[in-house]
Amino acid sequence: MCRASGGDETAVMEILNFYDAYISKLCLRPFYHENGKVSMRVDEEWKGDIHTAMLKAILKSEVYIGNSVHNMQSTVSFKSKKKVRKPESEWFRIENTHEPIIDKEVFYRVQEQIKSRRRQTKEKATPIFAGLVKCADCGWSMRFATNKANKTPYSYYSCSFYGQFGKGYCSMHYIRYDVLYQAVLERLQYWAKAVQQDEEKVLHKIQKVGNAERIREKKKKANALKKAENRQNEIDRLFAKMYEDRACEKITERNFIMLSGKYQKEQIELEQQITNLREELSKMEQDMIGAEKWIELIKEYSVPKELTAPLLNAMIEKILIHEATTNEDNERIQEIEIYYRFIGKVD
Repeated sequence: MCRASGGDETAVMEILNFYDAYISKLCLRPFYHENGKVSMRVDEEWKGDIHTAMLKAILKSEVYIGNSVHNMQSTVSFKSKKKVRKPESEWFRIENTHEPIIDKEVFYRVQEQIKSRRRQTKEKATPIFAGLVKCADCGWSMRFATNKANKTPYSYYSCSFYGQFGKGYCSMHYIRYDVLYQAVLERLQYWAKAVQQDEEKVLHKIQKVGNAERIREKKKKANALKKAENRQNEIDRLFAKMYEDRACEKITERNFIMLSGKYQKEQIELEQQITNLREELSKMEQDMIGAEKWIELIKEYSVPKELTAPLLNAMIEKILIHEATTNEDNERIQEIEIYYRFIGKVD
């Protein structure tokens, strides 16, 4: 599944071959010969469209990790049978309803890759950092662009929030592509060489520093979850009391309807928030033991001589770009924070 989302043709073909007989049957169409005879043939164009839609659905379906998701769509009205997709905030998710066939870690990694899918530029180039580079201040993705006005054209990244709304919201956070490329390459090369020299030492450092940061983040999310669950219980009690007050005519019907709508909306929001926090905490539990996995990835790629999209996706979670400053010697200084998969930020 993860290989298929990354563009591995063999993995994609394995999925398509599994369903091929069923899809071919669906795509049978009558073919009329010049002599008047009719035969059934597979409509290859239609089959290709089904392949595309099916792959997208499979890669995004939580069924494969043991979850059941309901209330994803509804009809336009009781008079129409046309189906419309509901916003994710209205879905009902029930976890672990059956045995998963895909590891959750793999599934969530695939979702991140789908969200950060790479689009070609007008020059047909695909930026290898797409989806990974974020503004350190506002958190928005960095926009890739090329300066063609210069005698020697060069590419760069800038904050997309700043680009969309201007000053007062964020700053440019400008960084040249070649500067970013070299900085990231040097860090990956450093870790690869360090693992080759003393794997145990690197492992100990990652576990000590990386896990400490993740423990802080985990505690923060656990507190948020507890707060949301307490509020959910409080709303349940308020609902019960409100029904009693209405039955005893202590509140008017108008106020009852108004409060019901308010609390129901908050209930839906809390259910989604609680579900998301539980999933994030579950994912963090898996990542807490990820130092060994990251070491294995480093060893797999050895000492890289160049950066590629598969390498960056495998090793890095996100890259935060800070606004540049100048020192006393008028030299440009810019902080680049790299958060690695499984282990977070480790300097």
